[in-house]
Amino acid sequence: MRLVLSVIKRFWSKKKSSDDVFQAGCIGLIKAIDNFDLKFDVKFSTYAVPMIIGEIKRLLRDGNSMRISRSIRDTAYQVLKTRGELEKEDKDASLENVASQMNVALSEVVYALDAISDTVSLYDPVFNKNGDELLLVDQIGDEKCTDENWTEKVAIDSAINLLGDRERKIVYLRYYEGKTQTEISEQVGISQAQVSRLEKTALRDIKNLIRV
Repeated sequence: MRLVLSVIKRFWSKKKSSDDVFQAGCIGLIKAIDNFDLKFDVKFSTYAVPMIIGEIKRLLRDGNSMRISRSIRDTAYQVLKTRGELEKEDKDASLENVASQMNVALSEVVYALDAISDTVSLYDPVFNKNGDELLLVDQIGDEKCTDENWTEKVAIDSAINLLGDRERKIVYLRYYEGKTQTEISEQVGISQAQVSRLEKTALRDIKNLIRV
């Protein structure tokens, strides 16, 4: 439950009841508990946080429907109608050709279609059979998450874990939470100069540990 509370803080500024946001976060937590497997070889919190955020974003998205002006809806209707007519005649039904047929700018066609399209969450299921659920996010690749980068991340995380408690906390606050040295000095209770010195020492130690 504390994990949910820590995640929902960033969403309290949204125009939604904090109780509703908390409940959505709890739903994400329950889903994470149901689906978590030790074979994932990650901490439960690492697995659960995206699930919690996904449920909260789903709540905020569903509760904040965007009003679309009549003129945009009319344009979108004409776009769909024109595209349908072109397809019936076996003609090129690309957006460029549709815009040309309607004698409007391509940007208007694209904007109108985007306005009426439904948004989806990365955590929406695209397959669910016999309890086996496949999410949209599972189908998206990431060029940054290569084997080489993954190995490098593991090495960095392992090196950070070998640092002293204070150095490790400074690195975490600085590079994982994005805090300034001034903010860290106030939180840790030391001067900014000490924070700067400890940060440099920690980075040097991390580099040396990775090279080993």
